[in-house]
Amino acid sequence: MGLLLLRSLAMLFVVVPVCLFSFSLPYIVAQSDMNARALDALLQDYAYRAFVRPRTGIVYNGVVPSNLTGMNIAAMRLRSGSLRTKGVAKYKEFGIPIGVTESPYVERLVLVYQNLGNWSSTYYPLPGYTHLSPVLGLLAYDASNLSATNLPELEIRASGDPLSITFQGMISAPAGSVAKCVRFDLHGSTNFSNATSGNTCSTTEQGHFSIVVESVAPSPSPVSPPGVPPSPRREKKKSNSKVWIIVGPVLGGLALLVLLAFLVLWLHKYKHRKKMEQMQKAADVGEALQMTSVGDTKAPAAAVTRTQPVLENEYVP
Repeated sequence: MGLLLLRSLAMLFVVVPVCLFSFSLPYIVAQSDMNARALDALLQDYAYRAFVRPRTGIVYNGVVPSNLTGMNIAAMRLRSGSLRTKGVAKYKEFGIPIGVTESPYVERLVLVYQNLGNWSSTYYPLPGYTHLSPVLGLLAYDASNLSATNLPELEIRASGDPLSITFQGMISAPAGSVAKCVRFDLHGSTNFSNATSGNTCSTTEQGHFSIVVESVAPSPSPVSPPGVPPSPRREKKKSNSKVWIIVGPVLGGLALLVLLAFLVLWLHKYKHRKKMEQMQKAADVGEALQMTSVGDTKAPAAAVTRTQPVLENEYVP
């Protein structure tokens, strides 16, 4: 039993860390994409707050939370039919041509504009590339309830000419490098295309966009709108949260391991105690003797004499 107990504990020490790593790895890999999707939901909420006595076709600039200083957002409400038949000549850096439709169909929709500024590389990192411009986002939502939060995005698509994005204040590409447009879709995928006129990209769908260049040497940081950079206190808090994401499951696993060890020890003691009780019970019960009457008294008597008496020496003097 002792050897079996040691083997069980050794197996737990091997299996538990492996399970913890397996559960933690997918979360760590997908963390950047999850953060970007959470940011979209947050910015949608704050962009909708900019609507005060909203009018169709008017751009309303929103205010981001104080811990996201450096980002810019805006919102514009449109009729679905007007978007399809007239388009929008200029919405910040975006040009929306005639023929853009949304799916599923809604009577009115809101186009939320995002400029991530100095947060671009944080939410949309691109290994091997350097951002020459901030990441710009254009997402469509249902406008039937302007106080709603966590709304799903509508899918917008250009059926004719593509949408254009003209980036402002971008960094020039290093000599010998070719600037490329990149689109980040809502599922974490990236699509590259050639930039036109140096600072213009085109797309037929919504998403987040930037101009990047392959990293061959340390490059300057992307230009961002004026604003206060992230505070060291927030950076420290983010770093601590990442540490706890990894350390937390490990500590939880160790606690589980200790609990399992106590459970195995308790089972071992319980089985030993039950075995001793069974042995004691068997000793107390023994073999029951038959009763016989001797006069007016009953006394135990053996049913059969197992060994017949024999004299050691049959000679009697």
